[in-house]
Amino acid sequence: MSERKGYRVAVVGATGAVGQQMIQTLENRDFPVSELLLLSSSRSAGTKVTYKGEEVTVQEAKPESFEGIDIALFSAGGSVSKALAPEAVKRGAIVVDNTSAFRMDENIPLVVPEVNESDLHSHNGIIANPNCSTIQMVVALEPLRQNFGLEKIIVSTYQAVSGAGAAAVQELEEQTQAILNGDQYEPKILPVKSAGKHYQIAFNAIPQIDNFVDNGFTYEEMKMINETKKIMHMPDLQVAATCVRLPVGTGHSESVYFELSQKGVSAAQVKELLADAPGVVLQDDPEQQVYPMPAFCVGKNDVFVGRIRKDLDNDAGFHMWVVSDNLLKGAAWNSVQIAESLIKLGIVK
Repeated sequence: MSERKGYRVAVVGATGAVGQQMIQTLENRDFPVSELLLLSSSRSAGTKVTYKGEEVTVQEAKPESFEGIDIALFSAGGSVSKALAPEAVKRGAIVVDNTSAFRMDENIPLVVPEVNESDLHSHNGIIANPNCSTIQMVVALEPLRQNFGLEKIIVSTYQAVSGAGAAAVQELEEQTQAILNGDQYEPKILPVKSAGKHYQIAFNAIPQIDNFVDNGFTYEEMKMINETKKIMHMPDLQVAATCVRLPVGTGHSESVYFELSQKGVSAAQVKELLADAPGVVLQDDPEQQVYPMPAFCVGKNDVFVGRIRKDLDNDAGFHMWVVSDNLLKGAAWNSVQIAESLIKLGIVK
């Protein structure tokens, strides 16, 4: 660790759901902050946020805001990141960006510390935080890839509404109440706010997250496919994804089918490896009905894995169930964890 006692940290998008979690995570981790600068759009500037018992006033994010900042955590939308992240870097800050703005830029590392922490050494001022659903999957798969090799992944996600923002969670709650009361409620946000059609999420499952691309997949699905290959440095890895939104507030779940390179591996070996894997909590006892569920992962930094079983037809194939808090490990905690790694590795002086 650096001998330095504290770092000037900025949080961009401080009033949003992920920004709030970033602030809380900095506090929970007792991150070495000498000064905390909270930034947002002009609309939210002036808001008061409590950090370690003291009120901090949110300021409007401008290029000059980053003078003297060591680490800037961004979660205010891709357009804000594209405009302000380079400005922060110009002024000497290292940016950890939680949007999709830079993830697939070949010159910008896309990092999950349990998987590819060493990629941080190749940063040019900006580090990208992967998509929430990608993060939890690669944390669970990386120990297996390292030990047995990995050939193929087919994932179906069951994603929480908070991934679409605080307004989507509010819509879920109001919509649920309206339906229970027998009232009419017109959906306005999901599956995509800017799309032509909106569907109810209460008592429903929507097989669309983000817009569709020409190949029939959605952007969310393509994020999982492309980001996984980049993080694992496996451009030829076979990956397919189907992403579905469920009426769950917080906590993404995933059904993951994967094929190992090594034949003859047992489910017991996979469980044993994951039981000791960094960032993973194994919850796998079918006889006692022990398995991960989103309701019980909220507020926890770990990735929870269970329902591990060997495929019945393919000796190299396995199935597992992966759950994590999408606002924490899927966003805020992974960002702060990257910042901790930057200090640990001596990258931030």
